[in-house]
Amino acid sequence: MKEIRGVLLDIDGVLYVGRKAVEGGRETVAWLRDNGIPFRCVSNTTSRSRQSIAEKLQGYGYDIDAGLVFNPPLAAIHHIAGKKTFLLTRGNVRDDFEEAGIPLVEDGADVVVVGDAGDGFSYAAMNRAFRMVLDGAGIVALEKDRYWMGDDGLMLSAGPFVTALEYATGKTATVVGKPSTAFFSLALADMGVPPEQALMVGDDIRTDIGGAQAAGMKTALVMTGKFRKDTLDTSPYSPDHLITSVADLPAALRATYI
Repeated sequence: MKEIRGVLLDIDGVLYVGRKAVEGGRETVAWLRDNGIPFRCVSNTTSRSRQSIAEKLQGYGYDIDAGLVFNPPLAAIHHIAGKKTFLLTRGNVRDDFEEAGIPLVEDGADVVVVGDAGDGFSYAAMNRAFRMVLDGAGIVALEKDRYWMGDDGLMLSAGPFVTALEYATGKTATVVGKPSTAFFSLALADMGVPPEQALMVGDDIRTDIGGAQAAGMKTALVMTGKFRKDTLDTSPYSPDHLITSVADLPAALRATYI
């Protein structure tokens, strides 16, 4: 049995749900540090910059800085390599692209980057993206999740809108966030840990668990956030560990790998 030398933690639904930190989450992060187990936070959140995500976690009492946060914009920046980009998302995630020197345009883009735009997914915005793709722009999906858990229940994520663009244009989007193996690889490389010695902890059976298993990692599914038992029961993916919350992660690691 291989030991676990690094842990990837999903954020929304794992470390916090809605506007509240998951009980025991801060203690788990401290336990990982105390035991010399490196970790990175991997999120499909596409409306916040890395710095903004870190500040939100710090507001919940987590000792986590921006350097430990990996989000889809970071992967997209690597992928698009300075091309003119039409960004269809919301929030301060633009900061990551601007700081990287990516030229953001409203017309004539080489790449259409789609994240969770919320109410920004208007007909006009989608039609603008549609026309640019027809004119030759590629589609990059920051994530392709179907839904996420908001303050008042499940919310549509970017996936349905990315799929609409694919259907309308006949083109296939490149997904740079979870479940992309390249996305997991960025965080693993930063820790210097091979996938077979890493554990992914998430609340999404498809993007977190399925994606991590395809990348060669062990997995733990938490029963917080967007977790739904009926989705697990009908999924082709089976996590290595099913735990009540991230608070149970130390016990699971001690029992199996340490």
